[in-house]
Amino acid sequence: MKKFKFPNPFTVLYIIIILSAIATFLMPAGSFSTLSYDAGNFLIEGKENTVSLKASQSVLDSLNLKMELSKFEEGKIRKPVSIPNTYAEMESSPQGVMAIVYAPIKGIYESIDIILFVLIIGGFIGVFTASGAFDRGLASLSEKMKGREKWLIVAVMVLVAIGGTTFGMQEETIAFYPILVPIFLAAGYDLIVPVGALYGGSCIGLMGAMINPFETIIASDAAGVSWTLGIYSRLTMFILGGIVVITYVLRYAEKVKKDPKQSLLYNMDIKQPFSALKKTEQTEKLNLKTQLLLVLFGLTFVIMVYGVSSLGWWFEEMTALFLVSALFLGLIIRLGENAFVNAFIAGAKDLLGVALIIGVARGITIVMNDGQISGTILNYASNMVSGVDGLVFLPVLMLVFFVLAFFISSSSGLALVSMPIMGALANVVGVPTEEIVNAYVFGFGLMMFITPAGIILPSLSMVNVPYNVWLKFVWRPMLMMAVIGMAILAVGYLV
Repeated sequence: MKKFKFPNPFTVLYIIIILSAIATFLMPAGSFSTLSYDAGNFLIEGKENTVSLKASQSVLDSLNLKMELSKFEEGKIRKPVSIPNTYAEMESSPQGVMAIVYAPIKGIYESIDIILFVLIIGGFIGVFTASGAFDRGLASLSEKMKGREKWLIVAVMVLVAIGGTTFGMQEETIAFYPILVPIFLAAGYDLIVPVGALYGGSCIGLMGAMINPFETIIASDAAGVSWTLGIYSRLTMFILGGIVVITYVLRYAEKVKKDPKQSLLYNMDIKQPFSALKKTEQTEKLNLKTQLLLVLFGLTFVIMVYGVSSLGWWFEEMTALFLVSALFLGLIIRLGENAFVNAFIAGAKDLLGVALIIGVARGITIVMNDGQISGTILNYASNMVSGVDGLVFLPVLMLVFFVLAFFISSSSGLALVSMPIMGALANVVGVPTEEIVNAYVFGFGLMMFITPAGIILPSLSMVNVPYNVWLKFVWRPMLMMAVIGMAILAVGYLV
C-alpha cells in the first residue's frame, strides 16, 4: 500500500468548507441582535425589525452593554456589537452545493486586499532577486552570522513577538520568508525553523497581546473595561510564553543541525523555496550599488512596520509601499521595461498559491455566516460556561474562546461578537471583567497557532511544509502555553 500523503492546503480548506456547510443542515440557525453606530444614531437589528435610536449612554446601559459612547463616536468601534440575552432562532438557511462552490470565490473577493499585498510582495522580491543583490546580501549575512544563527532565531522571534503584542503583526510576516529561508537552510536548519521563528513569534505576541488595538483594546472596550486592567497578566503570558516557544524552536533547530535525520521533514520530497545561497559568493565584498539596494530593501520593511504601528497603515498603504519600492529597485539596477515586468510577474507568480489560500480560507467564515450558525455556536458556548464556578470559569472560558476562534478567526470580529455576552456573564459568576478579556486573548492567541482559517496555511505554503507536520511540531509548546494561560487566569481570579 502506498504511504498516506496528507492533503495539500487547498484540499484541507475545501474539506472544512464542506463540513461547515453540512453543519448548517444539522444546527439550528440563530443570531443575537446587534447594535451599530451610524452618524449619531444607534441601529439595533433584531430578528423582526431594525430600530434607530439617537446614540446615548443610556441606550447602551439599557441594553446591558458596558461600553462608552465615546468609543463609537471616535470610530474605535465600527463593527456591529452583539447584545446580551437577545439570542433568537432564525429560519434555517442551509448551505448547499452552490454555496460550497461559491464560498472560495466570495472569500477571494473579500480578501482581495491581503491577496494583492502578497502578490505585490512577490513582485518586489522578484525584482530584487533579478538584481543579484539578494544572493550577495544573504550570502554576506550568512557569513557574518556563521555559528551564531541561533541568535538570529532569537532576535527574529523577539522582534516579531513585540510586533504581535503591540499592533497585531501576523500577516506581515509573510514578507520575511524569502529573507530568512536561505539563511536558515545554509545554517543546517530545516524548513520548519523559519515558520517556527516567524509565525511562532507572532503567536507569542497575540497570546500575550498587551496593547494590540485589534485584539486587546477592542475586546476591553466591548467588555466595558480599560485595556490597562489585566495588563500584568498579559505581560506574564508574553514573557513565559516567549521563553517556552523560543526555547522549543531553538532546541529543535539545533537538534536538526546536529543530525538532519531528527528533522520532521526527513526523507520527505519537499521542493526548496526561494534561491539557495551560493557559497562562491560568500567571500565577495559588497560593492556600493549592492549596498544601496540592500539599504532600500531593508528600509522598505522598516517603513512598513513603522507605518502599521504608528501611522495607522493597513494593506492599501503597505501594498503601495512595496510597489513603489519595486519601481525604485528597477530604476537603480536599470532594468529595462520588459525585464522589470517579467521579473515582477515571475515573483508574483511564485506567491500566487499563497495568495489564493488566503481567499479560500475566508470562504469558511462566509459559509457559517450565510448559514447563520455563528450566533448559535456562540449561544451554545455562553450557556456552557454560565453555571460554572468562578475559579473554574476562566480556564474553561479560555478553552471556549479557543474553539470560537476556529470559527471566527478575526480578532476584532470575535471580540465584538462575543465580549459583550461573555462580559455580562462575569457579573453573574463573580469574575473580574478584565480577566474575561485575558481569557479571550489567551484562547484566541492559542488557536492562531493552528487554525486553517488564519495565516498558518499560507505561511506553510511559503516553505512547502505540510500542515500535519506543523501540527506534529507545534502541539507540545501549545500544550505548555495552554497550561501557563490557565494558571495565570486562576491566579488573576484569586488575587
